[in-house]
Amino acid sequence: MTRAPGMSVRLKLALSYAGFLMVAGALLLAVVWAYLLRYVPADAVATREGFMPGRDDLVRAFAPAVSWALLFLLVFGLLGGWVLAGRMLAPLTRITRATRKTATGALGHRIEMEGRRDEFRELADSFDDMLARLEAHVAEQQRFAANASHELRTPLAITQTLLDVADDPAADRDVLLERLRIVNARAIDLTEALLLLTRADRRSFSRERVDLSLLAEEAVETLLPIAEARGVGIEAAGDVAPTLGSPALLLQLTTNLVHNGIVHNVPEGGTVRIDTAAATDSVALTVENTGPHLSPQSVATLTEPFQRGTERIRDDHAGVGLGLAIVKSIVQAHDGALAIEARPGGGLRVVVRLPAAPDGAVGDGSRSGA
Repeated sequence: MTRAPGMSVRLKLALSYAGFLMVAGALLLAVVWAYLLRYVPADAVATREGFMPGRDDLVRAFAPAVSWALLFLLVFGLLGGWVLAGRMLAPLTRITRATRKTATGALGHRIEMEGRRDEFRELADSFDDMLARLEAHVAEQQRFAANASHELRTPLAITQTLLDVADDPAADRDVLLERLRIVNARAIDLTEALLLLTRADRRSFSRERVDLSLLAEEAVETLLPIAEARGVGIEAAGDVAPTLGSPALLLQLTTNLVHNGIVHNVPEGGTVRIDTAAATDSVALTVENTGPHLSPQSVATLTEPFQRGTERIRDDHAGVGLGLAIVKSIVQAHDGALAIEARPGGGLRVVVRLPAAPDGAVGDGSRSGA
């Protein structure tokens, strides 16, 4: 937005400082008049010791000196105020330059203002922290966009290849159609996962009272056929764990964790255990699964988009690599905490902690975000 030019803050401060000195000088002269000159007779008086000037004589003699004194205070106030305002506003000038530089896309720039803490330095430190978070967020979004583009390009390229093969009269149309169905289904799953991740990041959902133990039971019932097909046993137990949030998103969170435990497990005889617990101010959902040994470095990257543990496995139920990334976004959108650690015997342990629902809460119907 274009604004009309106006006086600088430095000039305003200098004028304010000069005006304050002028007012202070005028008040001092008023005090002299009120408490001294009013007791002097108006006319001159002749005494035995000589001539004593009257009030009018003193005013005529005092007026030029007062004028020069006020003029000096005006000049001194302007110059002194200009210098002092410049020194006081120097940190703000640095912050302004940094803001303009950031506006050009230089997110790596930092103010790093030295000196003890005051209002300007708190502002500069807050600005540096904001830039650091913004730079990390932009880098994450760029990495996510690159990964998403790569993941979407693969099914599109396969689809194009299958369509090219379909022109061959000798091609088996039934096999091609089945492969197209599988590729298209994976592309749809990936797109829906991307939309869900965006929805969680924007916090665009209504909050209702949700029991995590019921969501765990529903997720187990939904994924039991996949677990049985893979020879993985599922154990679910725990207490009632009420929280406030989106039932759909929290069910997706629970389903993703259980699905992740089933898919990334040992070939036969693996287990997945789901526990829910409630404390005074928080509830917890814990999902543990057997599986291959994971290094701390590998565990640290599991919540990044399109990471699938130690290897990028693709089969009918491997997912699209956004399961734990979606879990992380849903947890953050519900003001919770996510902890992931490798189990000593192999596999993973994931703990989700969310704020507990107040007694009697049924959901406030509020919407978070846009």
